This record gives sequence, C-alpha cells and structure tokens, in this order.
Amino acid sequence: MSTADTYEDAADEGEADIVEWYEARPVTVSTAVATGSIVAAFALGVLTAVGALVLLGYMDD
Repeated sequence: MSTADTYEDAADEGEADIVEWYEARPVTVSTAVATGSIVAAFALGVLTAVGALVLLGYMDD
C-alpha cells in the first residue's frame, strides 16, 4: 500500500459538514413581542427611578 492509496481512500469519505443539530438557528421574535419587552423594560426603569426618589424623600425627613 502506498501513500497515494491512503489519500485516495480518505478522499472518498466526503467533506466534513456541520450537522443540522449543531447549526445555530436564527432567533425570530415577532414585532409585538419585541415592542412589549422594550416597553416593559422602560416601565420597570421608570418604576425603579420613582421608587428610589420616594425612598430618598423619606430619608430626608
């Protein structure tokens, strides 16, 4: 068996492909869900700021 025979046998296996379960699927989010999460995050930030201001107001008294 020569080296050329070994390389020819290895070439028959085909190219290595990424298997389907390993490929990352694109993240798909509907527009309504994306908008809702942005609005919810903004509302949570506003509530946190108002809560902090209320606590600071109580501490000043």
